[in-house]
Amino acid sequence: MNIRSKGILFTLFLSVCLLAMSLNLSTKAVANEQTSPSSDVVWTAETSNPNVLGWMKGFPPPPDKIIRFDNGSYFEFPQMRWSVCHFQQLMPTQSVSRKLFGAVPLEKNELPELNQVTFMPWDATKPMTWEQAFSANFTDGIVVLHHGKMVYEKFSGCLTPANRHAAMSLTKSFVGLLGEMLIAENKLQEDRLIKDYIPELANSAFADASVRQVMDMTTGLDYSEDYADPNAEVWQHAAAGNPLPKPKDYTGPRTYFEFLQTVKKKGEHGRSFGYKTINTDVLGWLISRATGQPLTEVLSEKIWSKIGAEMDAFFTVDSIGTPFAGGGLNAGLHDLARFGQMLLNNGMVANQRVVPEAVIANIRQGGDLQAFAQAGYSSLKGWSYRSMWWITHNQHGAFMARGVHGQSLYIDPAADMVIARFASYPVAGNAANDPTTLPAYEAIADYLLKRD
Repeated sequence: MNIRSKGILFTLFLSVCLLAMSLNLSTKAVANEQTSPSSDVVWTAETSNPNVLGWMKGFPPPPDKIIRFDNGSYFEFPQMRWSVCHFQQLMPTQSVSRKLFGAVPLEKNELPELNQVTFMPWDATKPMTWEQAFSANFTDGIVVLHHGKMVYEKFSGCLTPANRHAAMSLTKSFVGLLGEMLIAENKLQEDRLIKDYIPELANSAFADASVRQVMDMTTGLDYSEDYADPNAEVWQHAAAGNPLPKPKDYTGPRTYFEFLQTVKKKGEHGRSFGYKTINTDVLGWLISRATGQPLTEVLSEKIWSKIGAEMDAFFTVDSIGTPFAGGGLNAGLHDLARFGQMLLNNGMVANQRVVPEAVIANIRQGGDLQAFAQAGYSSLKGWSYRSMWWITHNQHGAFMARGVHGQSLYIDPAADMVIARFASYPVAGNAANDPTTLPAYEAIADYLLKRD
């Protein structure tokens, strides 16, 4: 691996592989075993557990147990099962403060029988239990809330109730929600063009795209995510966002802001859905331009300080401190569940209004079904995408935030249920774990409904 490749691995994990979920990848996963993308070793959740492998233990750790950002070892599997809980010590970050408000307790009503709830994975010949799915999906932690109470929680690997985990592309849904809130406040108008708010993008592909088209990712961009092509634009995005010093001969963009100005148009805006993280980068810029504050401060003031969070969250940032809007959020699992419960409660926490009810209703109605269908998500037929949220349009009205390597926030209004999950699945694309994740969520919702 040359110096250039090492330098841009920042986005290979927090941007490039974040985007891989859009490719609807196939998988070689069988039960709870998985071949690492970088080796022929067949790993299980147990054998790849970072606590078992002893990464970064000792003062100093043994040389063969050290994980570094600058040489790309943090990105390799199974090392990344440690990295997802430790980005704050690997790269620059910016805090999302919970302020000085007390945490809202999560009342418990444990239902251990959920472990034995069974479901049929897609294309499987035999059922699987909820407990089996925990390891099969390399889960680091999962919480189930029902009627606002925590009925199930389980942690493994690097994650505990007291530390934080990379949210990956779950980040996009937080940013999308903030965008909708600013529209409701008339600080953004969804039909106005991006160049009206950000003149710096007047010569880019985003100039004549509307705010709505960016938020729903129906922009026409000349932006390749073919990671096998060293000339693909995604590598330029990675290099720009990399916070490490650039090589002396580097002449490209050095920040997310600079890179977005170079993106060219391809096709028409508004015709089809295309999952590209740079849309969220633009929305993050819009939010900061409309409010005059960094994205981290807006998220803190509007949401994080109002949901009763236990811990500050944080974003990874580029070389000038720009938060990575497309996938840089890191948070505690309990707090992710609290965020989901606030949405399930139509924007309320206790007696306080956090998000306008109309904003959540707008998201839940979903996006353009035809535009989404053109994207070719064979396993997500009938779904849509709205304001950077994935809408199932199933009988329960479920909607979710999704991130690569198995990050999930699944909200089921009919079952009055929230499932928050952090994971470190070896394959980035969610098509690899969806067959044992989405039917499991539906089975738990059905069980809770019947139990009521």
